Amino acid sequence: MAGHSKFKNIQHRKGAQDKKRAKVFTKLVREIITAAKIGGIDPAINPRLRNSISAARSQNLPKERIDRALAQASDPTLGDGYTEIRYEGFLPGGIAIIVETLTDNRNRTVSDIRSCFTKYGGNLGESGSVSFMFDHVGKIVYPVSVANMDQMMEAVIEAGAKDLVSDESEYIIYTDIEAFSECLEHLTKIFDTPIESGLEWVAQNTILIEDEEKATKLFKLIDALEESDDIQKVFGNYELSEELYKKFSDQH
Repeated sequence: MAGHSKFKNIQHRKGAQDKKRAKVFTKLVREIITAAKIGGIDPAINPRLRNSISAARSQNLPKERIDRALAQASDPTLGDGYTEIRYEGFLPGGIAIIVETLTDNRNRTVSDIRSCFTKYGGNLGESGSVSFMFDHVGKIVYPVSVANMDQMMEAVIEAGAKDLVSDESEYIIYTDIEAFSECLEHLTKIFDTPIESGLEWVAQNTILIEDEEKATKLFKLIDALEESDDIQKVFGNYELSEELYKKFSDQH
């Protein structure tokens, strides 16, 4: 998990750059609209909507954008909104990739994803061909400045979370899917809004990448996928070597 977290840290800092902020906001708005259409526009009785609004706030999505998304979700003249589809694929060397999408055009989305995989030497698989190698969990991230390890551990146990890992800058809390909303609410009351929260696919076993060319190709694939507004999140079963992690951290 630590290696997976390191890679996500790089991507998180990368995603925070202004040039990507507009795309991040678009994806957050889509998730709010979808959550509200599925479970209603009242966050008090819609856990998914609570989660998506919390995630949006942690990324500094303006309140008026959130309100506008909720209004759009409750407008019956705007159609069914977005469809959730998960795609699974492989890259050379046994690297498995999961791509979560919210789309209003399935044909466009699958065409874009297949094109990305083909360009970087991979291929799409059938549904379920990859996901069995991952655990679907909730993830909540806080900076280490909010509490010492004992305080965080006590809060995490009280919240009913599954696991707590940390590095020099962050606490990463993992929960069962069913317990995610309650854990998030409990921890938010104590430590305020986390810097990141959501549902993720975490690899049960990871493949260590030590070759820079292979890592660069992987980053290019992920960047290409994340360019699409239809694609919400990308997960994989890899981790970078310490040397490559430092190198890519410096670059990003």
